[in-house]
Parts: sequence; C-alpha cells; structure tokens
Amino acid sequence: MTLITNVVRGTDAQRLLFLLHGYGADEADLGALLTYLDPDGCFAAVMPRGPLDAPGAPGYSWFPIGAEGLDAEAFDAALDLLDTFVDEQCADLGFAREQAIFGGFSQGGGLALMLAIRSGVSVRPTGVLAMSPFAPAGDNLDIDWDAAAAIPVLLQHGTDDPMIPITAARHLASVLHDHHVPLVYREYPMGHQVALESVQDAQVWMASVVAGELPTAPLPEPPPEGPVKTVTTATFTAEVLQSDLPVIVDFWAPWCGPCKQVGPIVEQIARMREGAYKVVKVNIDEEPALAQQYDVQSIPLIALFRNGRKERASLGAKPRPQLEAELGMLVIP
Repeated sequence: MTLITNVVRGTDAQRLLFLLHGYGADEADLGALLTYLDPDGCFAAVMPRGPLDAPGAPGYSWFPIGAEGLDAEAFDAALDLLDTFVDEQCADLGFAREQAIFGGFSQGGGLALMLAIRSGVSVRPTGVLAMSPFAPAGDNLDIDWDAAAAIPVLLQHGTDDPMIPITAARHLASVLHDHHVPLVYREYPMGHQVALESVQDAQVWMASVVAGELPTAPLPEPPPEGPVKTVTTATFTAEVLQSDLPVIVDFWAPWCGPCKQVGPIVEQIARMREGAYKVVKVNIDEEPALAQQYDVQSIPLIALFRNGRKERASLGAKPRPQLEAELGMLVIP
C-alpha cells in the first residue's frame, strides 16, 4: 500500500525522523513540531498519513478503535505496513534505519514504540519518542525485551489527558522500566496534546540520543492519592461491599467537567466524615463493568453503599449540604 506522505528534509539532514500522527489527524499534523524538535535541520522528517478514515473526526487513523477498545489484529497489520514503509523511505532517502528516531502522538506514539521493540524486527531505530501513546499493555505483546534494553525511549503524557488516562501511561512506564528499557518518563499539566515544555524536553532528549547516549531517569514518585481512594473492579468488593463503614462512591471520568467541580466537595466530605464514612472513587472509563453493574448512565454520580448494597445516589455537581441530604446523611453546617 502506498501511503500519502509529507517529507520535510532539514538543511543538514543526516538521519531519519519517522513521525506518526494520532487519531483524526493527517500527515501535516506533526510538521509544526519540527521547528522545536529539529532546530538545526539534522533530520529528514517522514510523516505518513494513516490509511483509514477516522469516524467522527476530519482526519485519518492507523487502526480502528471499537467499543471493545483496540483491535489487536488491526494493530499488528498497521505495524507490518509501517515496518515495510520505513524500510522503503530509508532506501529512497539514503539513511540507515538503525540511526532513525521513531516518534508519534497518541495512536502514532503507540505504533512508534511497538514498531521499535516488538519481536521479529531485524533493524531497530536508535530511539523512540512516544507522546501520549495509545498502545496495548506491554505485558500483552510479543516484545523482544533484550533488544528493547538498548533502545532509549522518551515517554510523555498529560496528567489531565481525558482520552488516555495518566494511569495507563504510568503503567506503561512501569512495564518498560521493569524490563530495563533506557527510559525517561515525563508528565505535564496538559490534556491530550503536546505542550511547549514537552517539545523542548523532546529536543534535548533527541540531541542526547544522536550523540550516542542512552538517557535514563528514575520514575517519578506517584502523587499522593489524597483522602479519596481509587477503587477498581478487583478491589470493589473488599473496599466497598464488605466495608464495615458506609461507603460513598464517586463515579467519575477525567473528561467530565462537572466531575472536576464536585471532586473537591467529595474530598471535603471525606475529611469531615473520617471514621464515620469511607469515601472512594471509580473511574468509569477504566472500570466500565462497575458502571454497568450499578447502572451509571450519567456522571458525576455519587452513591452511598451500606451493608453491601447501593442505598442512595445523587446525580450531578451540587453543593455539599445538598449532596449530603440526597445521600441521607446528617448535614453538617
């Protein structure tokens, strides 16, 4: 398959920069980053267009994403397509694949990473720039971890990303770190995007990789969870249904504006009611089975569980006294 491609050759191009766009974008999308990523024109940037239309978006995609999430077969097909394509581009432009840097955003970031470290690849790049990557969990893929241990990776993600939760990026970073991949993991106060600081960090990292270094940094300590503990499908029974205390459960999602409004109120209740109530939260994007089980059709939904069952619920962002009253709690002035 021939891919429509945007090629920007720097004035002193000496190696390939292979950049893959995210869902709903196109071959021009990441070109705006080149001024910052490659200010000296040391790369020939190759930016292909995904071969599929992106339903609900004006651009294109590399693989479909359905209600069940990522289609592993389609993901592998996209990797095979790009594996052949990058070889063709290296031959056409006269650059060695082993000196290339693979990079991408969202869908493209996940593909760039897995294209570099999966099993069966004969020639691997010199580094990977994964910006807010969307990819399967590393422990579910056929990865050559021995080869990956020689490929530096810069993994960047926004703490407020509504599309790919920051917890997914932290998990991916942990998997890479545990397998001794030379990793620099950075978080930024942004959504599903790139920011000036993240691109500047990427430029510094790329210069180090070109110089033959394997940049690494300790994983940042996870931020303190605060008074409202996150529960999952695996922990819900023990934390909520078997709790001796009544439990207030905040069903929420990162993209939900009213959830962000009510979040501080739920935290205030947790502090004020410590010892009398347990207060937890459930991210319905990460735990859809719980949302379905308890008929959570709109959020924020704040529910009160007692003796293993849901007794009451309050829908929407409301002042604390009203929320407490709807949950059947003694309202504290």
